[in-house]
Amino acid sequence: MPRHPITDFLTTAAGPILDVRAPAEYAQGHIPGALSLPLFTDEERARIGTTYKQVNPDKAVLLGLDFFGPKMRAMVEQARQLAPGQEVRLHCWRGGMRSGAVQWLLELAGFRVNLLDKGYKDFRHWALAELARPHQLRVLGGYTGSGKTAVLHALAAQGEPVLDLEKLANHLGSSFGALGQPPQPTQEQFENDLAAALAKLPTDQPIWVEDESRSIGGLGIPAPFFEQMRAAPLVVLDVPQAARVQYLAADYGRHDAGELASAVLRLRKRLGGLVTKEALGAIADGDMPRMVELVLAYYDKTYGYGLTDRPAVTVPADSADVAVNAALVRAAVK
Repeated sequence: MPRHPITDFLTTAAGPILDVRAPAEYAQGHIPGALSLPLFTDEERARIGTTYKQVNPDKAVLLGLDFFGPKMRAMVEQARQLAPGQEVRLHCWRGGMRSGAVQWLLELAGFRVNLLDKGYKDFRHWALAELARPHQLRVLGGYTGSGKTAVLHALAAQGEPVLDLEKLANHLGSSFGALGQPPQPTQEQFENDLAAALAKLPTDQPIWVEDESRSIGGLGIPAPFFEQMRAAPLVVLDVPQAARVQYLAADYGRHDAGELASAVLRLRKRLGGLVTKEALGAIADGDMPRMVELVLAYYDKTYGYGLTDRPAVTVPADSADVAVNAALVRAAVK
């Protein structure tokens, strides 16, 4: 029954990761790629906790055994489906009774079990330390509609290390950023995914990352990492407004008019009543370029203000052509 420190558990131990915490704990945040194999339901966990605090620990253990016994066979069968090779990595919150009980059961059923020594709590310590660890970053900026995310993808295809914050956040970073995206993860899960993505990137060359505000939709970029982004070299892709309008109009035109109107209404206080009314009218008329022009006036002013006092290398571009602009950006930094 090997017990592994967190780094070995993540990098060298074999088998899928099985998280035996309750479903609500897993939903709040889990190791990226981990599969849920809960020992107790949320209700069972709550009852055990109440018994532990209000009665005594012995009664809580007996209650846990009452819940555990009838589900042993089902857990083994589910584990066999999740891990056909019969080797797993296993953890609970602190590497205590829950993971110990499931470890005993699975080993009895013939599994090789690699246990995370101090549980998910230790993973969280690792993740937060990874976010605070100094990273060599290079930030790609540019006004809304410059195609920065697409340029980052092109750089990644050419072998450049890239961290896609918006993909991790399931949000494109503006009032329109939720269009076509799945629901955002919890803040805790976003931090976990971000730390895991960073750990996979090389440390001997700069990592490209898109210039973002502190918030991406409803999520916040962790302060230690955001501070590193603000201190990193900034490369600003300067695409003409007309090209950006065309780029965004083609993108927004694929989405439902009601969702576009909702995005505009979220900006009502910033746009003002008259501009909001004009933008909604443009959506109703199917005039995407006009709607984008109206909204860009606000976004350009806001982003321009954010560039104040930030030293940057400006990369002029004639269009929003992704391949051309990726080549221009690479040439500028070399």
